[in-house]
Amino acid sequence: MSCYSFLAPWYDSLTGDVPYGEFVDFYEDQFRQQGGEFRLLLDLCCGTGTLTWELQRRGYEMIAVDSSPDMLMEAQAKASGSGIAPLFLCQEAAGLDLYGTVDAAVCSLDGMNYIPPEQLPEVFHRLYLFVRPGGMLIFDIRTPDFLRSLDGEVFVDEKEDLLCLWRADFEEALPALIYGMDIFSRRGRLWERESEEHVEYLHEPSDLRELLEAAGFRCVKVHRDCPQGDQGRLFITALR
Repeated sequence: MSCYSFLAPWYDSLTGDVPYGEFVDFYEDQFRQQGGEFRLLLDLCCGTGTLTWELQRRGYEMIAVDSSPDMLMEAQAKASGSGIAPLFLCQEAAGLDLYGTVDAAVCSLDGMNYIPPEQLPEVFHRLYLFVRPGGMLIFDIRTPDFLRSLDGEVFVDEKEDLLCLWRADFEEALPALIYGMDIFSRRGRLWERESEEHVEYLHEPSDLRELLEAAGFRCVKVHRDCPQGDQGRLFITALR
């Protein structure tokens, strides 16, 4: 089972409650506090690009990177009638390779939780290379306590032509939350079943701070007063 392939066409309909505007408001508030010009942004692990397009709508030039071709296809499909489109690149986070630097990089909605701990040093190293001096890195994670709290939970999302069932199990040995998803979609009079497995790794904020500082970032801050902070999410900001 692969990750974000069968789910891609349904992702937006299943995440309609995500407050993307509040995420962008948070980013812009951080930009204002830092000062300087923030025009060219990187959206790492961009998924279907909803956040990418919201940032572009607000006047930013966007580079969007994701490792899933299926999610990027959904993101590009949103370009109809929008004028100049973001630059979409299909790359692994640990293999990030841009054509130059950006003013800031963002990574939203558990993107960092999908990166195994052993890959984080290289991810932060590459982000340090491609964020300009004086620029910013902003990302969010699910807290360790929140991920552990989902152990054994079963969730159901139901739409008119879709049923999504997912089961969560926390593996302390990794440590990570592993959840299998069964996606039932209507095909005429029949229903088709497809499956995926997702892994979200536990990252301690203190460990992330150490890794960011080792990569060269400074002024690392953990924000708990943030979008979806009451839902087990926190934001981390760092300066290049």
